[in-house]
Amino acid sequence: MAFYPSLRRGRMCAVNSGAAMFLDSTDEQRLAGLEQRLRRAHAITPELMLAVMAQACPRVAAHGAAATAAVNRLIESRAFTDAALTMLGLELPQWRLRRIVHEDGAWHCSLSRLPHLPFGLGDIVEASHEVLALAIVIALLDARRAAAVTAVDRTAVPKVRAGSDAAACCDNFA
Repeated sequence: MAFYPSLRRGRMCAVNSGAAMFLDSTDEQRLAGLEQRLRRAHAITPELMLAVMAQACPRVAAHGAAATAAVNRLIESRAFTDAALTMLGLELPQWRLRRIVHEDGAWHCSLSRLPHLPFGLGDIVEASHEVLALAIVIALLDARRAAAVTAVDRTAVPKVRAGSDAAACCDNFA
């Protein structure tokens, strides 16, 4: 497990098995507040995208100045969908865009770790919003939460009960 400085001063981020997890319990509340702000937004602005990048995407900065500059250029040119997809690729490289559908006036975005599996299998997160880029960013936040949960699950040692139903013979009869 490696520790990297977070975008906020005095905070550390643990990276384990490729998934970033914040060590501060208030981060979940902060991300929930950011998601509420995204869901209430009727339009996307550069300030909103920069807030998402600063608060929810610490791995983008870890990729270096070139990656951060590329996302900033996309945001400045108002290519918000491209910026959201780039942030997804940099922040959660193991997650892939599975489906984008526009129906009933809303965009529905699905992300998956294993996009080639049938639709009920594997980790899938879905989000919807009237604005395509916001649907992708909300799905990114949900995938980030799911990645943090599975990273914690992967580090835990499974409990195995000693079974007495099978015995093995270890004698050498040769």
